[in-house]
Amino acid sequence: MTEPVLEAEGLRKSFGGQVAVDDVSFTLRAGGSLALVGESGSGKTTTARLLVGLERADSGRISACGSDRTGPARGRGARLERARQIQMVFQDPYLSLDPRITVGDCVEEPLRLHFDLSRAQRLARRDELLDRVGLGVREAGALPKRLSGGQRQRAALARALATEPKVLILDEATAALDVSIQAQIVELLRELRETLGIAYLFVSHDLALVRHVADDVLVLHRGRVVESGPTARVLAGAEHPYTRLLLDSIPRRGWDPARIAADRRALAEESP
Repeated sequence: MTEPVLEAEGLRKSFGGQVAVDDVSFTLRAGGSLALVGESGSGKTTTARLLVGLERADSGRISACGSDRTGPARGRGARLERARQIQMVFQDPYLSLDPRITVGDCVEEPLRLHFDLSRAQRLARRDELLDRVGLGVREAGALPKRLSGGQRQRAALARALATEPKVLILDEATAALDVSIQAQIVELLRELRETLGIAYLFVSHDLALVRHVADDVLVLHRGRVVESGPTARVLAGAEHPYTRLLLDSIPRRGWDPARIAADRRALAEESP
């Protein structure tokens, strides 16, 4: 059994009296792949932000690579160590790519910050990272705005991988891409996981995508985990009405939006 690289226990977070995350717990093991699934407002993105330290939990515990990271990091060294453990890739790559500098410089920056490398070593490592995600010299010399959406997301992946993290959190990282480009990014993520042994935490509303990328799934509804387990089992035999609603919402032959809307209203009336 591989060791856990990320653990959450009883996470709770409120904003202005509104509970966004309520008693969320899970374990992600080295090289594993877990999906946090739910619609907007389910608490999945807030959970991800708690894990990387962009928000602070009201209660609960977070552990990464055996060290507690529930509270704020104390000192520059501790902050850098946390960044090396976990990196996050956002839906909009502009959140992690500086639009004022080239893609190559964006990827080189964390190498300069985290590792004692000569300039020649940094450039060689930068080029290796860009090549690994399918980008070359032309893209390295371009500003982010000059690249396509898929190319920018590849650049964001290269930047995230530069710190050699144990966990990569992907917050709807393919949602804004065309279907064909989305498939390419999913295949790239599969290859990276196989070659690097990195663990993934996917944040998504798309169960059709989750089916192909995650070993296990946590379904969140109004901040609480309503169903969890191996992805194949949960998607083949969903037990909670909310999970079944998410599955029914995937467009396919015989899809009935009116019935889904009625089921959604019924679920809202039953929920506290």
